[in-house]
Amino acid sequence: MKHPLTNKANKYARDCVSGKVNVCLQVIQACQRHLDDMERKDFPFEFDMDKCERFLRFGELMPHSKGDLSGKTLKWEPWQCFCFGVPFGWVRKDNGLRRFNEMFLLIPRKNGKSFGAAVVGNYMFSADGEKGAEVYSAAGSEKQADFVFAPAWKMAKQTPAYKNRFNITLMGTPENPGKMCSLSDGSFFERVIGNPGDGGNPHCWIQDEYHESKTKDSYDTGKTGMGSRKQPMLLSVTTAGTNTKVPCFDLQKRVEKILSGDLVNEELFAVIYTIDKDDKWENFETWKKANPNLGVSVLEPYLRSQLHTALQSPRDQNSVKCKHLNVWSNAGQAWMNMVEWGKCEENLNINDFKGLPVSLGLDLASKIDIASKMYLFKKIIDAKSHYYLFSRHWIPEERTFDEEYAHYAGWVHTGFLTATPGARIDIHEIQETIKQDAKDFDLSGSENGGGEVCNDPWNAQQLITNLLNVGVQCVEIPQNVSFLSEPMKEIEACIRDGSFHHDGNPVTTWMMANVCCRVDKKDNIFPFKEGDENKIDGAVATITAMARAMYDEGIKSTPVPTFV
Repeated sequence: MKHPLTNKANKYARDCVSGKVNVCLQVIQACQRHLDDMERKDFPFEFDMDKCERFLRFGELMPHSKGDLSGKTLKWEPWQCFCFGVPFGWVRKDNGLRRFNEMFLLIPRKNGKSFGAAVVGNYMFSADGEKGAEVYSAAGSEKQADFVFAPAWKMAKQTPAYKNRFNITLMGTPENPGKMCSLSDGSFFERVIGNPGDGGNPHCWIQDEYHESKTKDSYDTGKTGMGSRKQPMLLSVTTAGTNTKVPCFDLQKRVEKILSGDLVNEELFAVIYTIDKDDKWENFETWKKANPNLGVSVLEPYLRSQLHTALQSPRDQNSVKCKHLNVWSNAGQAWMNMVEWGKCEENLNINDFKGLPVSLGLDLASKIDIASKMYLFKKIIDAKSHYYLFSRHWIPEERTFDEEYAHYAGWVHTGFLTATPGARIDIHEIQETIKQDAKDFDLSGSENGGGEVCNDPWNAQQLITNLLNVGVQCVEIPQNVSFLSEPMKEIEACIRDGSFHHDGNPVTTWMMANVCCRVDKKDNIFPFKEGDENKIDGAVATITAMARAMYDEGIKSTPVPTFV
């Protein structure tokens, strides 16, 4: 048998490794792994080009079911020959059964990954030589499961020769496709929604958009149910997600170790299309690296429009980078444009602001984690308000001993984070620094032309009482949309027009990057974090301080703060 499609797959692997094709590190590693394995001696596996070619030729008999190519048969691109074909070519030397029983493909949207998965499903259902094969398209919803199942069903519907060859019966309609059955041997292909429970005996389990699954239940059901099959396949085909506390993210981290050689798993095949750590996502050339089907199923004008959207709207950046560059994000909608935030960093000296009024934002919500105090000063330059931000952060010393929080220890060492002895924040120490602030800056209250301590009314009550007793003026800023939306928008606007300046504290920068925002029907925004590890205390304290400063500016869309 000649092997034009398999040769295309192998050439793609060589071109990626040599740099002729611009791809990320993980794709290079996947290609190098394949090429190296073909050269290994005393290796229990071998690459059978006939079997790889058989699968790929099968795929090119399947028609597209929608779009401009509807009705025309698939023509594999080189990257698809590699990603979908190579796993079907690797076999065990002792018995000829497939080497890989698991595939993990992380591919951005619009690149044809679901269509490729549909071909895998049909092949495993009918042409893999497995009697009574059970194939499942699994997802969290029927709509999601149909991204793989519906194209597979329509492929069969539009290919009478395929239906006749394998004696396939189709239930349902093109608008609502149902179970596919082979009357020859009892094989079937159907959807599975949510947590299916045990009981199946899958030959192939396709987990589509695994990043949406909050638990491993469906994935584990598919994997554990394959025990009696000789050469099953579990295919996870997905994009990245916006929540790293999901099993898909953990699986990707394990896959990355396999590709790098730090972890050995000879039965898992994986390819990850993304951008590299130091790539500039703002450069469209970078996008070409992550989108292997550019110019075929995903068109350049569309991707350029997505890039333009992300550049113009910080809130859209995480979503766009996630879906089109496979960059995981822990924030559904990013608040801050971190490129612009970086431009606002200056070599500031807080001593230059001695005696000036200051809005002193406090966030002391947790006594066992980071507490933040943010100084926001205002100067009028050429009839325009400019804001200057300085930061102080505290952490219980015991938190810095945990390896998971090594970055805390690093910031303590460099002086950007202060560790207080023990397992709890020393509120008394923070109180004493504020008393000193009252001597160095003007905290006499707005009635006297000064500033105040701005705090959440639901925390630090005793601290505020102590400060009031020594003449430090305090004002409560409730943590709700009415009080925080406009200050958040004002900070964004000031950053864009160059009237916001900060001291470059890396703890603050980290917190700003962790802030995501909810948007309501009236376009109000509100800050929140996804995951306990993503601290935003300094960011919230900054927003609280701006809420007070905006009221002084006479911006009445911000509610009147409550003076204690």
